[in-house]
Amino acid sequence: MELSPTAYVILGMLSWHPMSGYDIKAGVDKSTRFFWAASYGQIYPELRRLSDAGLIEAEQAEGGRKRTEYRLSPAGRRQLRGWLAEEPTTFELRDEGLLKLFFASASPSAGIEALRAKGRQHSQVVAELREIEAGGGPEGFAYQVLRYGIECNEWAAAWCERTAAELERSQREAA
Repeated sequence: MELSPTAYVILGMLSWHPMSGYDIKAGVDKSTRFFWAASYGQIYPELRRLSDAGLIEAEQAEGGRKRTEYRLSPAGRRQLRGWLAEEPTTFELRDEGLLKLFFASASPSAGIEALRAKGRQHSQVVAELREIEAGGGPEGFAYQVLRYGIECNEWAAAWCERTAAELERSQREAA
């Protein structure tokens, strides 16, 4: 069975401990969304597919409100381990700020402003990631991914600032 990236997000989250669909989405929003997002509209259908395939098991959680909690089955754990052993094949970067900068010769001042906005966004992500880190963030491999996010976004924010300054200087010299 071919699994979607969202399916692997779910299997990975469930490898830590049993979770409801709501818990999975909350976990994504605090962790992988910085590099691999998943919506409720992706998670819930995928939970059904994974359950039908025998890769996860569902049971009604005890407590006040009705909710289904999912856990990895042995087959799901094997599937996750197999995927982890494969070399990554997908590297995607969708960045509207870079796209605007690429075409900014049509409006240099708008391109410089897009670059400054991109820098502000990277700085905001750094602040969010540092807050996660300060709040007793993840450990082990997940912590290394957090550090990657902090360091990449710090670099990108600084690059945006340097590049905007260079482009502004070039614009002044050309005028």
